[in-house]
Amino acid sequence: MHLHILGIGGTFMAGVALLARSLGHRVTGCDAKVYPPMSTQLVAQGVSYVEGYEPSQLESIQPDVVVIGNALSRGNPLVEAVLERGLAYTSGAQWLAEHVLHGRWVLAVAGTHGKTTTTSLLAWILEHAGLAPGFLVGGIPENFGVSARLGDVQGRTNALGKEVSGPGHSYFVVEADEYDTAFFDKRSKFVHYRPRTLVLNNLEYDHADIFPDIQAIERQFHHLLRTVPPSGRLIIKADDRHLVSVLAQGCWSEVEHFAELPMGEALAGTKKMPPAWLIQAQVADGSRFRVFHGGVVQGDVQWGLIGSHNLQNALSAIAAAHHVGVPVATALEALSAFRNVKRRLEVRGVSAGVTVYDDFAHHPTAIATTLEALRAHVGNARIHAVLEPGSNTMRMGVHRDTLGPSLVLADRVYLLRPAELGWNLDRVTRPLEGRARAYESVEAIVEALAGEVRTGDHVLVMSNGGFGNIHQRLLERLAAATL
Repeated sequence: MHLHILGIGGTFMAGVALLARSLGHRVTGCDAKVYPPMSTQLVAQGVSYVEGYEPSQLESIQPDVVVIGNALSRGNPLVEAVLERGLAYTSGAQWLAEHVLHGRWVLAVAGTHGKTTTTSLLAWILEHAGLAPGFLVGGIPENFGVSARLGDVQGRTNALGKEVSGPGHSYFVVEADEYDTAFFDKRSKFVHYRPRTLVLNNLEYDHADIFPDIQAIERQFHHLLRTVPPSGRLIIKADDRHLVSVLAQGCWSEVEHFAELPMGEALAGTKKMPPAWLIQAQVADGSRFRVFHGGVVQGDVQWGLIGSHNLQNALSAIAAAHHVGVPVATALEALSAFRNVKRRLEVRGVSAGVTVYDDFAHHPTAIATTLEALRAHVGNARIHAVLEPGSNTMRMGVHRDTLGPSLVLADRVYLLRPAELGWNLDRVTRPLEGRARAYESVEAIVEALAGEVRTGDHVLVMSNGGFGNIHQRLLERLAAATL
């Protein structure tokens, strides 16, 4: 079958393309903006695509089915052509559910923050345990080098060598996004996946372009819980008030909670019954940690990630893997060998003694936790935070009053002012008291940074888009200045 994927450059749809090729289908696609790492992944995997949405591409391609990404809406010329010609079409989430997930044990990771990292961690733990899982991640885990793979679909025993009863003799780990499915299906994508193991990392208000309030998002999470079978298991962050609200709407499956135990605090000193799963940093930046299950120490791990948020991501992945029989000791071994996901505090290079990072953070909570992790790691070294307010929610101004406070740990802040931004960035720069400035172009930010950074500094670039390849341009500019 020939699939033509509209919006193929998105992290989810690029993964769908790889899975379709693995099933033997011919795959082509199109998009308006395709940038690394998805663009390089598609080329490396032999998936051809064209730029733009001109209807004329249908004449030469003549697909059997068109898979339409949720970024496309009515009025798009190619969408209109597909409808007018009566071509077969579906959404990426529905295609995934029908052709990949059906009959497999699905482990889904949902929540506002940490989905990509947790999905990658969980897939790697299952891989280390010999379960050869399939997966679809909204990024590229360094341990695998691709964002999606079909995995073993022949059926296996679980990590303890026991036959798995019922459906799910093979495993698939999926990043479960609450964003809507397509212009013709306004349900969240994750309701298609029907997980047997479900991680709920956290829940905050986001995606203001489709959700009017947090209660609307909670309702979609409730719909997701309705799809988990009685023998399924929910791995849920303890004391998250919005997740508490979701559970209160109805739960029909087993529940296990996880939480972080503050560094230096004794488990015996807690005043209430602790969650089933606990994790505790053993050093300030979280690069070494200890795991507890049922109040019993399971072991320590030294790993390559930093930050409290990543400790919680790791713990939820351990708990989810445990549901399919992976011993905690095996999971801890896997984490010590885990390599991070591209664009998650990824070091893009060091030039003139300046370290440049790329991070996907674009929500105030994610920005704050990323900066906290980096500050704990680099100590008193100067941090230059560079931010592109690129998400729909950010552009609408929903976070205009919380964005400034989320950046307080940076020594300098550089903001790109998008032309279509509907609010004044002074709302961000003013509370930072002279440490922040807005710029009209990427070039202007690069020049400002080049004039201010010095050896030993750290530049943290945060965006949910390509950001004009600012990372490489800065590295080249700094290198040229030293010649």
